[in-house]
This record gives sequence, C-alpha cells and structure tokens, in this order.
Amino acid sequence: MPWPHIQLSADPAAFPAHPPTDLSDPAVIAAHDQAAFDAVETMVDHWDRPGWTAQTRAYYWMLTFPDNPSLADLALRCQQHLAPLGLDPVPDDGLHITLARVGSAAALPLSRLDDVIGAAVPLLPAAFRLRVVPLAGSRGAVRLSVAPWGPVLALHAALSESMAPLGLAPRKPTALFRPHLSLAYNNRPRPAGPVIEAVTGLRDVPPVELHIQEVQLVELRREGRAYRWDLVKSLPLG
Repeated sequence: MPWPHIQLSADPAAFPAHPPTDLSDPAVIAAHDQAAFDAVETMVDHWDRPGWTAQTRAYYWMLTFPDNPSLADLALRCQQHLAPLGLDPVPDDGLHITLARVGSAAALPLSRLDDVIGAAVPLLPAAFRLRVVPLAGSRGAVRLSVAPWGPVLALHAALSESMAPLGLAPRKPTALFRPHLSLAYNNRPRPAGPVIEAVTGLRDVPPVELHIQEVQLVELRREGRAYRWDLVKSLPLG
C-alpha cells in the first residue's frame, strides 16, 4: 500500500545524519547505512548515557519480536561472528525497534497509560512487512538495516500525533527518526576500524522478512548491559 510521504531532515545528532535518497528500496537503505558506519572513526560507550540508572523506568512504544526464530537465528549468526570484539549482544528476546519514548514511569500513573493507549488505537496504520538487512552500525552499536522506512515512519508519526493532545511529545520528531534494529551494543570507547571490518564480512548474509502486525507499549529498564521490559499493552495495527 502507498504510505504517506514524510519529509525527513538532516541532523548531526541523528545517525545517519542524512536520510537515504530512497525510503523504500532495501538496497539503497542498506548501502546508505553501511556507508555512514564505514565513515565512523571512533565508537562510544552506548551505556554512558546521563539520566539512565539501574532504577530508571520509562514507557516506550516499540516493535518487539519474541517469537521470531528467523530473526533470532540471524542475530545469533551475526553475534557469534562479532564475539571476539567483546560487544554486548542483544538477547533473542530483547530484539526490538525503538519507536518513541512516552515518558518516565514515575511521572505517568496507570490512568494516563489508559489515555495513551486509547489515543493511539484509532490512529494506528495498517500492518506491514519489513526486511532486515545485515549489517551496519552507529557510533554506539552494531545494527541491522530495516526497509522500507515508509510504514515505520507512518507508525512513528501516528504515535506522535496520538500523544500530542496529552501533552506528551517524543524526544525525537519523525523528521529525525532513523529506523534500525540493534544486535550488539558497544561498551567502551574504541577505534571503529576493527568493528567495521568484522561487520563488512556479514553483509552477504541473507536478509529476513518480518510481518509487523502489532505495536507494543512497554515499561523499559536496564539490567546490567541489556535492555529489558515489561509489556503494558500490545495493540494490533489497523
């Protein structure tokens, strides 16, 4: 189905800073992500983020994949190849695509979550398919490219629109959103070269197709060097 055109903006805080020239073609998106990662000189510690502690809890809209053996197998194959680098692999039940932060758990009572869910339901777009393509990265992670971007951007925009009347706004507007699926997080400052070299060797691994039928509202936390969550609500896409 045709997805609404969403104009993306360049921003040095986003990664990649510039969007790809085609938001539908998996080959163009993957090549763009790979070129951006290949230009990174130094990787940073993903976990060095002010405001996050072991006690932090926050609500997020995410896409999760708890029962997808094809994706889990792809992730494991890549993670095993990358193991000598000492990155922090994402467990198979922790694979996800982050969409939008809703707010701190301390600031949002359960009644407000009911409002968040109720506002989202009528705006959710149709179910869609995604291709996840090995392999690229960012300054803080190694990640799969996802394509096409159109339906993910439409979902992000719908969730943002649903939260606006409630006085909730995602920290990242849709114009700066760069969909991706992380496989391993970098845990110390390091030269990017050896990671890029290892990642390049995985770019011929076949992609995996995902059928996205639901979006999840979760309460997110950190456990050690991994993200974990409790499911609040899974909503079917229209």
